[in-house]
Amino acid sequence: MIFAPAQPSEHEALVALVNSAYRGQGAQAGWTTEAGYIDGQRIDLESLRADLAAAPQALILTARDDADGPILGCVWLEPAKAGVWYLGMLTIRPDLQDRQLGRTLLAAGEAYAKERGAGRMQMTVVHIRDTLIAWYERRGYALTGETRPFPHGDDRFGKPLRDDLAFVVMEKSI
Repeated sequence: MIFAPAQPSEHEALVALVNSAYRGQGAQAGWTTEAGYIDGQRIDLESLRADLAAAPQALILTARDDADGPILGCVWLEPAKAGVWYLGMLTIRPDLQDRQLGRTLLAAGEAYAKERGAGRMQMTVVHIRDTLIAWYERRGYALTGETRPFPHGDDRFGKPLRDDLAFVVMEKSI
């Protein structure tokens, strides 16, 4: 597996990948889809570029089988505060989610951050995603008890089909 920071020329492919994994339906849906409670896109090209510009130390780590091959997965990594990095948008192509690429990419993201001074990783997960929360718990993440509001009304993240969505914060020492 080859891990490398995404290049600007790959942003369109990343948007397509993330939207298929988070909002795909039917045969295109992986086990991580949010389509049942959030409608619309997960991200668009303009938002992705704006988010990266607003966080110049952030990057998106990509995973491929070979250097010239297609992107199979990606993860957002960003220094949040001293010793803590934020990990988000962990995405694996839905048709490949049975290859255990998610855990491999998660470990690569943690190693990348640790090499740059992280002692802890932090993430947010939509609170009703019990299966995903349990998956992260099996990889050493724990709920902190902190919650954050879902950006209702900000269609850049999709349109919630429920009005009670919120994020739980999870953290892991690395």
